[in-house]
Amino acid sequence: MIGTQALASIPSPEQGVWQLGPVPLRAYALCIIVGIVAGLWVGEKRFVARGATPGQASDIAVWAIPFGLVGARLYHVVTTPELYFGEGGDPVAALYIWEGGLGIWGAIGLGVFGAWLACRHYGVRLRSYADALAPGILLAQALGRVGNYFNQELFGSPTDLPWGLEIAPENRPAGFTAAETFHPTFLYEALWCVAVAIVITVVDRRARLGWGRVFALYVALYCIGRAFIENLRIDDVHEFGPWRLNVYVSLAMCALALAYFVLVGRRHPVREQSALLVTPSRDRALTAEPLV
Repeated sequence: MIGTQALASIPSPEQGVWQLGPVPLRAYALCIIVGIVAGLWVGEKRFVARGATPGQASDIAVWAIPFGLVGARLYHVVTTPELYFGEGGDPVAALYIWEGGLGIWGAIGLGVFGAWLACRHYGVRLRSYADALAPGILLAQALGRVGNYFNQELFGSPTDLPWGLEIAPENRPAGFTAAETFHPTFLYEALWCVAVAIVITVVDRRARLGWGRVFALYVALYCIGRAFIENLRIDDVHEFGPWRLNVYVSLAMCALALAYFVLVGRRHPVREQSALLVTPSRDRALTAEPLV
């Protein structure tokens, strides 16, 4: 029964910040950094296999990551402005990304823009880069979700299941103060991200997908899981009718990604020959390939 001591549960960490002298070491930030490093490691290997030169994946990421972080925070602030600009809100807190609040769609939107700028600069195909990085992005998302565990945030409704997550009273939302264990929805999402990463890697290896179709498959499959998991969460968010805002966004993105996957597959059934927009021809002169 909810409100009584569960027979088995997942304890939350007692702290998420450690002081190294005057410097605070935040678990949330560490999880994001570890996720980025792991995602780039995977993406680098896949990008080289598609014809890019070693180090190009990281060079492009230097552009994409800052754009992605800004986009992630902007999405969170724009979709929950009352936390920062409403009555009792603190506008300066909108800059405190270490406290949580990063929206994946903002990260993808501005992150892709930053990657596009870099790809033009380095002469590589954006869609090849996106395909190479897709499994790594999912791995980064999964590891980043561990930061929500340390912050005791983004959990779901009360549950007495054995894997229910213990939440400290001060972190429980209004209306749920009597409950002790909740759905660890960030854990569900992390596991879903790992599963999707495995699926798209296997499909890509067997079908040799290209032209952005691996990335589209990532978006579509991720959104299916996100739409379901989103409805378990109880954090404050805008709702329209029976669903939360991010459910509608996930369903829309899933539909667009599937449409892209099918339409581009008809136009480009075979993977592009190289991730490079400029490749050496047989006489060693540089031959520019079309952008699409």
